[in-house]
Amino acid sequence: MHRVASTGNANNSTRPRKEKRLTYVLNDSDDTKHCAGINCLALLTSTISDGSDYLFTGSRDGRLKRWALAEDAATCSATFESHVDWVNDAVLVGDNTLVSCSSDTTLKTWNALSAGTCVRTHRQHTDYVTCLAAAGKNSNIVASGGLGGEVFVWDIEAALAPVSKCNDAMVDESSNGINGSANLLPSTNLRTISSSHSISLHTAQTQGYIPIAAKGHKESVYALAMDEGGSILVSGGTEKVVRVWDTRSGSKILKLKGHTDNIRALLLDSTGRYCLSGSSDSMIRLWDIGQQRCVHSYAVHTDSVWALASTPTFSHVYSGGRDFSLYLTDLQTRESSLLCTGEHPIRQLALHNDSIWVASTDSSVHRWPAEGCDPQKIFQRGNSFLAGNLSFSRARVSLEGSTPVPIYKEPTLTIRGTPGIVQHEVLNNKRHVLTKDTSDSVKLWEITKGVVVEDYGKVSFKEKKEELFEMVSVPGWFTVDTRLGTLSVHLDTQHCFNAEMYSADLNIVGKPEDDKVNLGRETLKGLLTHWLRKRKQRMGSPAPANGELSGKDVASRSLIHSRAEVDVSSENDATVYPPFEFSVVSPPSIVTEGTHGGPWRKKITDLDGTEDEKDFPWWCLDCVLNNRLTPRENTKCSFYLQPCEGSSVQILTQGKLSAPRILRIHKVINYVVEKLVLDNKPLDNLHADGNFAPGVAGSQSLLPVVGDGSFRSGSGLKPWQKLRPSIEILCCNQVLSPDMSLATVRAYIWKKGDDLILNYRVVQSR
Repeated sequence: MHRVASTGNANNSTRPRKEKRLTYVLNDSDDTKHCAGINCLALLTSTISDGSDYLFTGSRDGRLKRWALAEDAATCSATFESHVDWVNDAVLVGDNTLVSCSSDTTLKTWNALSAGTCVRTHRQHTDYVTCLAAAGKNSNIVASGGLGGEVFVWDIEAALAPVSKCNDAMVDESSNGINGSANLLPSTNLRTISSSHSISLHTAQTQGYIPIAAKGHKESVYALAMDEGGSILVSGGTEKVVRVWDTRSGSKILKLKGHTDNIRALLLDSTGRYCLSGSSDSMIRLWDIGQQRCVHSYAVHTDSVWALASTPTFSHVYSGGRDFSLYLTDLQTRESSLLCTGEHPIRQLALHNDSIWVASTDSSVHRWPAEGCDPQKIFQRGNSFLAGNLSFSRARVSLEGSTPVPIYKEPTLTIRGTPGIVQHEVLNNKRHVLTKDTSDSVKLWEITKGVVVEDYGKVSFKEKKEELFEMVSVPGWFTVDTRLGTLSVHLDTQHCFNAEMYSADLNIVGKPEDDKVNLGRETLKGLLTHWLRKRKQRMGSPAPANGELSGKDVASRSLIHSRAEVDVSSENDATVYPPFEFSVVSPPSIVTEGTHGGPWRKKITDLDGTEDEKDFPWWCLDCVLNNRLTPRENTKCSFYLQPCEGSSVQILTQGKLSAPRILRIHKVINYVVEKLVLDNKPLDNLHADGNFAPGVAGSQSLLPVVGDGSFRSGSGLKPWQKLRPSIEILCCNQVLSPDMSLATVRAYIWKKGDDLILNYRVVQSR
């Protein structure tokens, strides 16, 4: 797992930001499927003969899903959405309680049989949480480990009373608009295993329970396992050793050495005596904890071992990893068989009766035959081999060309995912993003609406990007990443309000064509229109029927900041315009860094109106509720307007001119025409063909600022004023298209840091 800046690692003190940002994640039209690799699996088997079994999957798309399993089908019955980064592991404990951990540094508890209810968020880790382990019979104990070298043991039974306020730093009630009213779990406590034998107490306590901390791990933890009784915990990671802990005291019992690389998978038998470990050194090792030694080594894989699953009697182990292969090994006889080979590295395994579920870095999950009740049936098919005890022995056999033949060619069932986005390019108009997914399909997204506007199929990404190139310059007002397998659009206070466009360029009907539209402001209005409607309903005021935002609405708590400025141009403009209307069929999800309960994620249509400035960044609410925008980059462009060399036609200006960066060249042409027409004697100097006669312009009207409406032809003009001379504007001796903006001219033609110089000339009629 690589350290990648995530959408929601707000609690990591090593990456602070002065102002919180708002992120929205664009969702695929088929929201029942994962769109990124599957990191974890958890099975809930029914105790009733005719009850349904459920498979829970946790993905790099930040969500968990519950699948109702049938013999030949799996149906998505719930999506659990609240984590803001990869879901790395999940376990089932207690009375249908699902516990998940994420790279957003949190653990979350859910009602496993609900429609997706997040009961509580637990914030204790300071870095990515990579793995979990749960006890079997003693289902109150859950352990978590992460990249910070921390291991925490969580006891769900210890405190039955609600979480006290003094413990908010450790365990958060479901807040930030996450519904936690139903099926609340008892408040949890934790014991910490951190970095030496010294025992320390946490300052936060719950109902008299004193969590115990002990130190041990110096590096990242990638694997945990616990015995059924919950008394023995084993952990492994980049230190290449297996550490054994007593969960009741938090003390380190011993450590087992033998692996030569990162330990990625661990299993304990029900008694806690035997331990299996899988490592990036490609070896599987069987340890006798009582004897404190390795009793067997199995050279089965040709690359890193990432996943292990054992039969109930701990007699056989299923293993998968980076070599895309799933093996079955008899721990006693060392006999091994290659069950199947996939197209992606295997991340986790879950044995289910006579089948095994396989999760990989792909967004699909496959079920393969496994003969879990009688694994010997596999070996009776032949094609087995004897596992060596040295890592190079398996690699040598592979190089000699004697690779075993997979027993199974096709899975018995596949839960399909959607291809994840792996490449993207923000187009120059700063509204469209071109993407390429794992199936090589290229699509064009409109991020101000959150939808795919064009599906080009399997074409060259590079060629399509070149084809869609536009010579336009629009300031960057957002950033994008595809870490979650889809587009995550990040808005921050420094850049969000930088970009403007004319309403005519956005094809907004009924709005004056010269009105400027702030892309960031309108996008925020579109994202929060459902929230505002629910908020007004809660506050007792009538909800708008057409999705309009009230420009006069004020926040319940003052959000006045001296640095903010009122957007006068749209002060009374409350409508959410079509270019900013987000889909309600596949709505985007908001990701925000709440100050009370940490980061969270929720669909915009699920916001219930209770969210406030503790949940949303203040500058977002100040924009939507009070129409105030944070200071922007300079939206003006300074330039000089001069006649072309050798031209006898001149207009008088007061030196440097200033205009909005988005001003089109045709407006500059209008300005020149207006000056020429007004400053010259119309009937003496105007030829019958409508062109201006050569001559020196007068000095009657000076307009130092070129405005959006500096020249408008209309019925108020006299007949001679309608006879417009034909004018060309040049920059660096290149004739400019009337549709170009000043910003585009500066970026692609002028290409200098000093003030822009434009030249004009009269074009004789042909």
